[in-house]
Amino acid sequence: MREGPAAIARQAEKQDARFKALGERLRHQDPHAMITVARGSSDHASAYLSYLTMLRLGRLSVSLPMSLVTMYDAPLDVAGTVAVAVSQSGRSPDVVEPIKRFRAGRAETVALVNDPASPLGEAAEWCLPLEAGPEYAVAATKSYIASLAAGARLVGHWANDSALLDGLQALPDALARAQDADWSRAVELLRDAERIMVVGRGLTLPVAMEAALKCKETAAIQAEAFSGAEIKHGPMALIDDGYPLLIFAPRGPSQAGQIKLAEEMRGRGASVLLAAPEDVASRDLLLPAAPVPELDAITAVAAFYPMVEALSRARGFDPDQPRHLNKVTLTR
Repeated sequence: MREGPAAIARQAEKQDARFKALGERLRHQDPHAMITVARGSSDHASAYLSYLTMLRLGRLSVSLPMSLVTMYDAPLDVAGTVAVAVSQSGRSPDVVEPIKRFRAGRAETVALVNDPASPLGEAAEWCLPLEAGPEYAVAATKSYIASLAAGARLVGHWANDSALLDGLQALPDALARAQDADWSRAVELLRDAERIMVVGRGLTLPVAMEAALKCKETAAIQAEAFSGAEIKHGPMALIDDGYPLLIFAPRGPSQAGQIKLAEEMRGRGASVLLAAPEDVASRDLLLPAAPVPELDAITAVAAFYPMVEALSRARGFDPDQPRHLNKVTLTR
């Protein structure tokens, strides 16, 4: 988990030139849309990539339901698109097969993968290693952080966005600070919890999804992730006295709404943990700022991971070896 900053520094040193070459290629090819191919934590990283792509480049991006290819053999027309697969192992057949199919269908295919010698790395035209190094724990952490950074790096070079790229260069130091944030209050509140809602919006919705997954797999808490805009559309009915909510409120246009939501939920008796920057007086947990606001999602998850590791141990589990789970899941 704490190797995340070093992984991103390695990624910048060893792979930035390849990302730059891909960015130049995409500007030349001008794909009209993006398709992401991933599962689990990698799919959450893909969602962050999609948000950034639509925000900075104006290209629509969709997450592929893999069964359309692997089970239904749908005749998808992907010519003129860019297909990006994100994976730690690069070995799951339902991630590899769509990339093979899309490459044959004249999409620009990209693999953001931790193992470049994997079937996925070999299937894609562009293989861009995450540089996370071996990750032995079942629950991916540093590879997720590296996947988020790789997505931002791809968008930064595609958009030729110097501010985002400069922010990535300074990101390892910001991540190291984020990992030292004191989130012990969350461990105390959630030690005996059976359920939790994790709430993000915009660029932090993928982080909320990842946080909910980690609560489930490492701490055995029934966790659901929602956008702050969705809470009042049905999930509100579940919230009663003491219901725990973790709400991410980083810098940006979604912050005011997330802070207001936290206030409303406290008024309903919920046990709210508001994660926000130091200038937010009502915060419960500190979200250290990234070099640019678009990267705050990455520092947010870097602050969350040490907390959920401690929470898992406090609840009597081994966070590196969650029950019933394997390191590599081979789905079809």
